[in-house]
Amino acid sequence: MTNQATPQVAVIGGGPAGLMAAEVARAAGLQVDVYEAKGSVGRKFLIAGKGGLNLTHSDPFETFVSRYRERRDTVAQWLHDLDADALRDWARGLGVDTYVGTSGRVFPLDRKAAPLLRGWVRRLKDNGVTFHVQHRWLGWNDAGALRFATAEADQRLVHADAVILALGGASWPQLGSDGAWLPALTERGVDIAPLQPANCGFDIGWSTHFAERQAGAPVKPVIASWHDPHGHRHSLQGECVITATGIEGSLIYALSADLRDCVDAQGQALLELDLVPGRELARLQADLAKPRNGRSFSEHLRRHVGISGVKAALLYEVLGKDAGHDPSVAAQALKRLPLRLQRPRPIAEAISSAGGVRLEAMDDALMLRGLPGVFCAGEMLDWEAPTGGYLLNACFASGLRAGNGAVEWLRQLAPH
Repeated sequence: MTNQATPQVAVIGGGPAGLMAAEVARAAGLQVDVYEAKGSVGRKFLIAGKGGLNLTHSDPFETFVSRYRERRDTVAQWLHDLDADALRDWARGLGVDTYVGTSGRVFPLDRKAAPLLRGWVRRLKDNGVTFHVQHRWLGWNDAGALRFATAEADQRLVHADAVILALGGASWPQLGSDGAWLPALTERGVDIAPLQPANCGFDIGWSTHFAERQAGAPVKPVIASWHDPHGHRHSLQGECVITATGIEGSLIYALSADLRDCVDAQGQALLELDLVPGRELARLQADLAKPRNGRSFSEHLRRHVGISGVKAALLYEVLGKDAGHDPSVAAQALKRLPLRLQRPRPIAEAISSAGGVRLEAMDDALMLRGLPGVFCAGEMLDWEAPTGGYLLNACFASGLRAGNGAVEWLRQLAPH
């Protein structure tokens, strides 16, 4: 313990997980200092909310926790402390009311992140939390002090009774989530799963002709079919977007964990797109077999199937210029267009990252077993989830869990 009567907690990282941990620790009467590498806190949170802050989701609890895949049981423990309803109540306490959208996603009424963040930081400061920006964490010195690089000095040393690390993953490094914390924890023997892109796009390797003409084109509606790493086939309807190198968009992000794992295991992943949902193969074959009467196959597709633009271009990209030679083959391709995904896009482009501090390296309070008094929270932990509010809710909930863990640990250390 430090010499001060009030225990000191250093929260490193000013995203949702770090700020929630700071709120909990300060509410328990601890001295709390938040250290942020950038010039202001919550930068990724603000950018994520630019198109409408998706705070959480209205799924029933069991459906909600299923989104966390193999980590569902552990994340469910965090969410029991702060589920979707509790998070909405917390936002309401900041004067931010929320609503459920048609997709089940939950947004603030104004759909903005900035008012919530401003109100939250103001409340934290009013309650006595101290913020230190432009403080990049460098690890520990030999005496156990925290080392920071700052704008004013090459290095600053800080002593704390408990440390909560909420340093993010490695996606969007320009906003501070750059994975630079890895060496400091690795040197201390912390077990870390390799960081990988999550909620990401994939490279396919289009022809130059296709890429130049179709990059940016939305493909909707489609049904995507794929096999998970266990060989089970799944299907999901949604929309995606053609990129210069491959494919991305909400539908692809939802499948990205399975697709990435298939690429890791097999060197590629097969994704099949049904470009004409709702039309059976037999009818499609009959429509395409009708006489063309001198019309081009593209015009035939447009008239009888309603396929044109990027969907027609995709058919030609896969079958070649003779796509209309065999109507039966074309119909089958329209129902199960095979796209071979070569690799996920780089982690810096991903919405989030997978991997990080393995949950097995921590106790239930999210304290590192090998580093007593050091807690971890947020995206730097080894879990992942699709977009839709699941990412943010779990970040908030893990921050609450780590904050409570630090409070309880310091309470046990205090002289009685």
